[in-house]
Amino acid sequence: MTFDSQSFLASATSAPGVYQMFGMQAAEEAEKLLYVGKAKNLKKRLASYFRATGNGPKTRALVARIERIEVTVTASETEALLLEQSLIKTHLPPYNILLRDDKSYPYIFLSEGEDYPRLAFHRGARQKKGRFFGPFPNSVAVRESLSFLQKFTRVRQCEDSFFRNRSRPCLQYQIHRCSGPCVATVTPEQYAQDVALTVMFMEGRE
Repeated sequence: MTFDSQSFLASATSAPGVYQMFGMQAAEEAEKLLYVGKAKNLKKRLASYFRATGNGPKTRALVARIERIEVTVTASETEALLLEQSLIKTHLPPYNILLRDDKSYPYIFLSEGEDYPRLAFHRGARQKKGRFFGPFPNSVAVRESLSFLQKFTRVRQCEDSFFRNRSRPCLQYQIHRCSGPCVATVTPEQYAQDVALTVMFMEGRE
């Protein structure tokens, strides 16, 4: 069965969302989920898979196995990111670039037990005191989420050593990507509200 990409793309939406590619991984197998992805513009992203040139061997092998594509439109790119993360974690599609050892998945770490908790990229054993959100499909997804959170909640992401030695607000405060807890421009109570918003976002309750 050959997937009719032209007909599919003709009716595809340009909205943000998640796409799931289904097909045979091997000739003798039943149909399975091969790949999950997210996009700000679904039509543009999906069209890139079917262009004549420019795709690597892994992508060409994936495209050759596609029998159907399911699309889920989301309200925002952020919502698409969360849905993509959930689907990949649940189904582990073979064509997603995932590290099979769970200790190697990237996470977002939120420290606890201090007045001004920190958000950070984390990979490895989860032994620190705090909360871990993930796993994410790759480091890019973590960076995108952390960048969004800098604008949305302004919880600090600096190293503890940097935080403890500040005498005036850093550039992140000046460009409105941090609330400046290092120099007490925000109270612990106010900061706790930003932390609560961060947790809501990471739990998909934005």
